[in-house]
Amino acid sequence: MMKPIIAALGGAALLTATAATAAEPMIIDLTHPIPTYAPMEGDPMKADMSKPWGDARQHPTFGGPVILAKGKFPTNRGYFDVGTLVIAEHNGTHLDAANHYVNNDKSMEPGGVTADKRNSTSQLSAADLSGRVVLIDISGRVQSELDKNGGKPSADPKVTDFSNSSNNVVTADDIAAVADQLGNDVWLVLNLGWSKFFFEGPDFVKDPYINAFNYPGMNKAAVDKLIEIMDAKKIKIRGIMADNIAIDSGQSGRGDDDKWTNSFHAHVRLLQRGLLFVENAANLDKLAMTSDPSKCQLAIGAPKHVAGSGGPSRVLAICH
Repeated sequence: MMKPIIAALGGAALLTATAATAAEPMIIDLTHPIPTYAPMEGDPMKADMSKPWGDARQHPTFGGPVILAKGKFPTNRGYFDVGTLVIAEHNGTHLDAANHYVNNDKSMEPGGVTADKRNSTSQLSAADLSGRVVLIDISGRVQSELDKNGGKPSADPKVTDFSNSSNNVVTADDIAAVADQLGNDVWLVLNLGWSKFFFEGPDFVKDPYINAFNYPGMNKAAVDKLIEIMDAKKIKIRGIMADNIAIDSGQSGRGDDDKWTNSFHAHVRLLQRGLLFVENAANLDKLAMTSDPSKCQLAIGAPKHVAGSGGPSRVLAICH
């Protein structure tokens, strides 16, 4: 009589082990690699673009290329490789802390917090840097527009149109469609299908990623709708993540003219409310293809440097 009992117990253990294995989360890395270059001889603050480390490729960024100076700490059995990085806070996949944008008196709103009283990177909590995903995926609409030009973006909106009046950006209707999913613990993730252009050119304006500020993102009406919903529900989501250079659409980022008049609408209105941004995300298409993105949690490994306005970040989605 013992053998069937033992067999049953063994079967139960096998089922338990199988269930535990099945419950293991899928982890998606949402981070672009950061290209690095050796320092210029005689000037450690300048990158020698003829001396990339590994397969480094240039990309559009704020603050210039990243310098990695290699050093050695010797022991009798070898040595430690101890490099020094010179990197801008908003390079690559990065976090924008709420103090990243400093509003003037005209752009401050009732209930807004002045930049000197907003949290810097070192003041952010672990909860601030995590949260459940609410996904808006417009990558199909973006791709349909790109297909008009052989899959490539054109700087001319008459060829590929990512203006605020088009349906190829995140609109107020897109925000309204997820209103019931929004809460204090949420990161709103915008899959634009744009990260594939990240390493296609180093020029900050002319390459396909920046595309002369003709790229998808949140238009002004979408930003305004998000604020309307948060006010009505008396909530504040934790942040917004997108796979482009800024949360704003290119038109909203550029503003009304070449003097940056009325530019960066999302930054002006949302950072004063304490939201955080993650920009230049990667692999959001993989996140969109999970069976239920709402069962994914973000973990943002942002630097904790005092007075920081943001920093390059390792961003993971942990999906159950």
